[in-house]
Amino acid sequence: MHLLKLLFFILACFSHTVCSRCLSHTVDSGYNTSVIPIIKDENTSLHKVPFELEVLDPNQGSYDYLIIDLDTPYAWKDIPLTNSPIPCDEDDGCRDPVPCDTDLCKEAKSYINPICPTPNKTDCSMCIVTPLNPVSNACVASNLTTDLLRPYWTDGRNPINCYPRHPFGGRFKLSTAPKSLDQSFPKHVRGVAGFSWSGLCIPRQLNSTGVTTAAKFALCLPSSSSARGVTFVGEGPFYFKTNPNVDLRSYLSYTPMIRKSPKSLGYYIKINRILIKGTPVNSVPKGGSVKMSTIVTYTTLRSDIYKALVESFSNATAGIPQVPAVEPFGLCFEDGAFGSGSVPRIDLEMESENIWSVSVENSIKWVGNGAACLAFVDGGSKVTDPIVIGTFQMENNFLYFDLENQQLGFSSSLLSRGTNCSNFNFNLVESYTYQLSSE
Repeated sequence: MHLLKLLFFILACFSHTVCSRCLSHTVDSGYNTSVIPIIKDENTSLHKVPFELEVLDPNQGSYDYLIIDLDTPYAWKDIPLTNSPIPCDEDDGCRDPVPCDTDLCKEAKSYINPICPTPNKTDCSMCIVTPLNPVSNACVASNLTTDLLRPYWTDGRNPINCYPRHPFGGRFKLSTAPKSLDQSFPKHVRGVAGFSWSGLCIPRQLNSTGVTTAAKFALCLPSSSSARGVTFVGEGPFYFKTNPNVDLRSYLSYTPMIRKSPKSLGYYIKINRILIKGTPVNSVPKGGSVKMSTIVTYTTLRSDIYKALVESFSNATAGIPQVPAVEPFGLCFEDGAFGSGSVPRIDLEMESENIWSVSVENSIKWVGNGAACLAFVDGGSKVTDPIVIGTFQMENNFLYFDLENQQLGFSSSLLSRGTNCSNFNFNLVESYTYQLSSE
């Protein structure tokens, strides 16, 4: 056992030496952005990232994951609550509980959800927080700690398996949680990756520690569970294999991104109109706020807006045979009845007057049994947010969340440009090989 520990220590030191040498060239060589693969869960349609954010091939083994959430203040993982440090190693991470009298703890506590239980007072060795399961809305009291995460860097074309400052990864602030909080999650999901406005979210932490050069991130959600999508954290550039000389940022149009309050976590944009085949949909308030969600699957509309959308879409598809609606949808058509170009285009006119075009693949869901449905759902008349854009409408769209300039970049469907969100080249550039070629 002692020999194994010695060998492990030697390997760790070697890894640290290699990684430090690699780091000396990283920023100057363009590796200033982190890249994380995204996997779509086949059963729930939730999108997830590897448990420690590292680059993994889901076809090469069974791994643990974190759900992507745009509305949670900090990441949490089902790791044991502890009030004493855990030394750094490959298996147990590098945990160090955050004391209650720190600025980090004060910020974390400012995001306590009103539906969560009031934390019991403890000694100041721990910062008690309330991680929330965004699927079940279950909430528990736990503690804020550090743990190791291992996101890889990229020059926009390939990942490099080198992480600065520590041979096992980088130390991030997150919450512990009991395994019971995983209930309702897909198999192998053990927590949540926070990508919100919060100063404790993953993009902000990567930026504040100097790992990336900007508090910005891109989401490109895959439409299939058999292919990886990608999220980038940082400035870019971003390239896909199908168009290797085209920076994906050149596809983007922009619109302001807003916070409802200084402590608001989710991302909102404003739209002027929804148009179907160029005709505005009634009941859509100009300048109405629209929330982005990676937990909601299909774009959800307040009842009056939904009914107006269905009416407009029905008018635009007059003559196309309808079939009984299939839940959760309210308007379905005979599968195969749509000819080439016969699906009406849905456009979202943004506050900036730029257009986010919703492609056929993002507006029609083929549900089987001879039915193809309009992939929007009725959220009821008393919803908090009148329009919530879900992941089905985001898939194969390149979305760039610029937290510094408070704007959202959107590409509309990448399919129209001959590519999709599963075309990033995840073949690793080995850190040591890269170092030798750089010197």
